[in-house]
Amino acid sequence: MASLYDWKPAFQDRLRPYAERLHENGITPNQVTLAALALSTFEGALLLTWPGAWFPLLLLPVVLFLRLALNAIDGMIAREHGLASKRGKVLNELGDVLADGALYLPLMAVPGAPETLIALAVLAGIATEFTGVLAEAIAGERRYDGPFGKSERALAFGAAGLLLALGADAGWWFDLLMLTVLLLSARTAWNRAEAAARPF
Repeated sequence: MASLYDWKPAFQDRLRPYAERLHENGITPNQVTLAALALSTFEGALLLTWPGAWFPLLLLPVVLFLRLALNAIDGMIAREHGLASKRGKVLNELGDVLADGALYLPLMAVPGAPETLIALAVLAGIATEFTGVLAEAIAGERRYDGPFGKSERALAFGAAGLLLALGADAGWWFDLLMLTVLLLSARTAWNRAEAAARPF
């Protein structure tokens, strides 16, 4: 099933000059991965320290875009310069899950936010990525099937942050958005599990 992941090659082409420059300056893939996690943690701390304040919320979509860019760059440096490693793979997968938690769970502190739905949406996202990794252990291939992977989660939560920053109250629309994230993430986890279990 199609997802924003299908646009990744075009996104990587735009980022390749930056990846090359970082590599030329001795920056390793793991350092880029850790930078993405540190950026996510910093933004999460801002959201938690000033819940509902416009500036951290407005910063959320920007940080999400930068995080996705860094996630693409670390992979390019690793693959295109022979720097891929098992440690890097573990760090990349753990970094994604930890960054999701750091960025999204603090939104529970926003006045009127659907705390339970946010928590469940984050858990569903973790389950989705775990299923993709589990597929590699079972079938030898990391699954990125859609319709709702990391990029779509970033788009949904980034849109929520932007709307809240512009003055929207955390009302019915936030509940509906989180319910949609939860249901589509569950569907994505199912699709990845089905693909992993499919006979060769």
